[in-house]
Amino acid sequence: MIELAVHDMSGKKIESLAIDESTLGQEVRPGLLKQAYVMFHSNRRQGSSRTKSRGMVEGSTRKIYRQKGTGNARMGTVRTVVRKGGGVAFAKTQRTETFRKRMPKRMRRLANRNALLAKLIDNEVKCVDSLDMDAPHTKSMESLCEALGIDRTCLVALASDQKNAALSSRNLDNVDTIRVDQMNAFELLNHRYLLVDKAGLQSFIDQATAAAAGGSDDKEAA
Repeated sequence: MIELAVHDMSGKKIESLAIDESTLGQEVRPGLLKQAYVMFHSNRRQGSSRTKSRGMVEGSTRKIYRQKGTGNARMGTVRTVVRKGGGVAFAKTQRTETFRKRMPKRMRRLANRNALLAKLIDNEVKCVDSLDMDAPHTKSMESLCEALGIDRTCLVALASDQKNAALSSRNLDNVDTIRVDQMNAFELLNHRYLLVDKAGLQSFIDQATAAAAGGSDDKEAA
């Protein structure tokens, strides 16, 4: 069992939460996490980058100056690839194939739980009793992060009705927000710390427990 400290909004420890590693995959699996991270990262690519060849850029086709007698190197059109504003040699064209990758659903779910397990083992999960706020207040969220020792990138996991906490977090540097039910391996691994309240963490673990009970994820991802 992993003992996770639960703090109040001032950063003071008020209780502990016991978490069973077996619900999160029992052990950290680097290979599975790498595969999930590559999949999420690849699926974000649009593949829409393009460059223009010399035939696509605007500009006259006339010869800039006469061939001989100027002392300059011979030069033709302004659209040549060696001049500023000209085209690009071997220009990129829009891709027809996709960058998307796939993973079985059970492996994706296990990777999401396993990423949380890795955070818990490294003491990078900061849990508070509640993130409900009466009004948006950036300074309060900043003070909470300082009290919890959050000095690097942080992912704040919130319920859908905790809008004030989301508004309080959006102006902080290196702080991103996500809904608890949408936490995934890519976002967890992309941030050093995870800030979540007790109810949100418990709901994620309950979903993980139900998913683990519904099928043998460990065998499929082994």
